[in-house]
Amino acid sequence: MGNSCSNNLGIPPAKGPNAVGCTDFMMDHTVQGTFFRLYYPCQEMEKPEKPDWVPCREYFNGLADFMKINRTISEKIFNYFFGSFKIPASLDAPFKSNGKCPVIIFSHGLGAFRTLYSAICAELASQGFIVASVEHRDLSASATFHFREKTESEKANKNFPKPCTSDPADLVKEWMYYRPLRHGESEFTLRNQQVKQRGDECILALDKLIEINSGISVQNVLQTRFDWTTLENSMDLCRIAVMGHSFGGGTVIEALCKEVKFKCGIALDAWMFPLEDEIFPRVKQPIFFINSEKFQWAGNISRMRKLDSAVIQRKMITIRGTVHQSFPDFTFLTGNWIGKLMKLKGEIDPELALDLCNKATLAFLQRHLGLENNFNQWDPLIDGQDDNLIPGTNVTVLQSAM
Repeated sequence: MGNSCSNNLGIPPAKGPNAVGCTDFMMDHTVQGTFFRLYYPCQEMEKPEKPDWVPCREYFNGLADFMKINRTISEKIFNYFFGSFKIPASLDAPFKSNGKCPVIIFSHGLGAFRTLYSAICAELASQGFIVASVEHRDLSASATFHFREKTESEKANKNFPKPCTSDPADLVKEWMYYRPLRHGESEFTLRNQQVKQRGDECILALDKLIEINSGISVQNVLQTRFDWTTLENSMDLCRIAVMGHSFGGGTVIEALCKEVKFKCGIALDAWMFPLEDEIFPRVKQPIFFINSEKFQWAGNISRMRKLDSAVIQRKMITIRGTVHQSFPDFTFLTGNWIGKLMKLKGEIDPELALDLCNKATLAFLQRHLGLENNFNQWDPLIDGQDDNLIPGTNVTVLQSAM
């Protein structure tokens, strides 16, 4: 995919001491399987291959469907603006073993997919984490895929389209696109079903990482060059967190409720609507809500406040000058006026905003995963102590709404 509009735009490189690698993993080719992009500390490569930010045109089609615009027109527009951007990580680079890595499962937002939060995931990997960015199959992603077995007639048909080099020869790729709300359909019913599936998919991704860590042989449906056996005994399974943005932030709460292996959660501008109230008292782990200034509203904040606890740390900060899309990579890939017109950029410099988010996240993870790093230098950010942060929220919540 090409692009003539990149200029000096791009996803910023990670700042940690480790080079970052990434690879894709799919186990069980069916829709019930797991699919994620893994970010990890890697060995330095002389000529690293950087993967495309948007893996293929079907994802552009999915974004068009999500935004309710014509696929043909949008594909040209998306390709022009975003087609040549690369992820700041080395594709299939060898894993660098340097002690056991804590683990993070990341959940994307509504209409997103596994590659759109590469700035956050790569930064965490550069700081020594193994991060699995799940691509959800609940029809909330713009697009995703799985495989089905070829029929006998397809096997016999010599003119049947050949698969991509990374696709298995005996399987056919099946695309799944975002499902909009139907006329008269209850949104809560749909979104609640989806958030439950998303929570399960986060847990399934973690289960597969645990198998890989234990040395169980795994079969990656995608034929990548990465050697998964190098991850044996690489993960610190006592130090696991779950993180996500928007719908993925709501997924964090669902996953924490369902799986105690997650020791804490980071919810970025969480969308709380899909969650049932009854799960809130069942969540026993620390949670950090990092919000944008322009997205939140009283009803959503009041649901976050239902998770307040006198004994379990529940923290909230708001980053001044940010919008809901200040967390995905889009914020780095558009010029100022287009970014603000499309609400992909706020008033704050996007790199500064994400730097604050990442540092606050790392400080919270060190505190609640018991890490022995220097991330505690950023502890004041957890309490909103910075000129660009607001402790708690900028939204006024009436007591009656709590």
